[in-house]
Parts: sequence; C-alpha cells; structure tokens
Amino acid sequence: MLEVDRATVMVSATLSVGLGIAIGWTLRGRASTAKTLKKGLLEDLTDGIQAMSDSGECKLVLVVNNELKMGKGKIAAQCAHAAVGAAERAYRQDPDNFKQWRLHGQAKVVVRADSTAMLKELGQKALSVGLVSCLIADAGRTQIAPGSKTVLGVGPGPAALVDQITGHLKLL
Repeated sequence: MLEVDRATVMVSATLSVGLGIAIGWTLRGRASTAKTLKKGLLEDLTDGIQAMSDSGECKLVLVVNNELKMGKGKIAAQCAHAAVGAAERAYRQDPDNFKQWRLHGQAKVVVRADSTAMLKELGQKALSVGLVSCLIADAGRTQIAPGSKTVLGVGPGPAALVDQITGHLKLL
C-alpha cells in the first residue's frame, strides 16, 4: 500500500510541476504583453498631456475645385485622397503638428475654391508659410479629365495659420 501511495505522490508531483511550468509560461507571456500595453498607454497619455499643454488647435482644410462640377461621390473620394495624402506628408514633414492634430480629434473642414488656378495659388501660399499641403490630380477614369486638380489639402497645422490661407473660402 505504501508503494501505491509513493507512485501516486510521484505522478501528482510531476503533474503539479508540469502544470506550474505551463501556468508560469502563460503568465509570463501575458505579463510581457501587459507591460507592452501599459507602456503604450502611458506613452499615449503622456503625449496627450503634452499636446494639451501646447497652445493652439490643429486642423486640416480640404479645398474642393468647384469649377470641375464633380458629383458628391467623386468629391468624397477626392477629399479622402487629399486627407490621407496631407496626413501622410504631415506625419513625415511636421510630426509635432500631426501628433497634436491626431490627439485632438483630427479636425477637418471642407471648403470650395472657384478654379484650378486658385487651388494652385493656395497651395503655394500654404508652402510659403510652412504648412503641409497636398494637391490631388485625378486619374481620369470616371467623371473628369486625367490630371485635373480636384482637391487641395492644407495642413494639418495650427488652425490660425491654416485659416490665414483658407479662412476666406466658403464651406462646400
């Protein structure tokens, strides 16, 4: 009877050690993931606090070329191209303003310009004051001629600076 108890104890001990190793291994992985998540959360909170302490808002203005008479869906697609393009450029060229814009709701305003010439002029003015801009040229597969300048993205950048360039334009 003593031999059976010893065998039972050996099997039980072996299973316990194995189970303990498995649980430890699993918890170690979760602890590592939790540390990574916690670190990312802390970085985001720190960035948010830093951005809140900075003065001024950031925004992105999308200027639609009204002379092209695009349909609503076409305008929406072209605005999406301009928003993505401008955001990507800001991420690379103006990371501080991009980060502030991203952390505070990614404000976007859509306005209209009367002509392609006006879009180009606004783009040049934006660059001259240090703002990111992105002028979209259409591929010409649907409603308008290839190369047509459809939308200009100005910013994201400081709202006051963006308003110097686009503040006089009417909402779409």
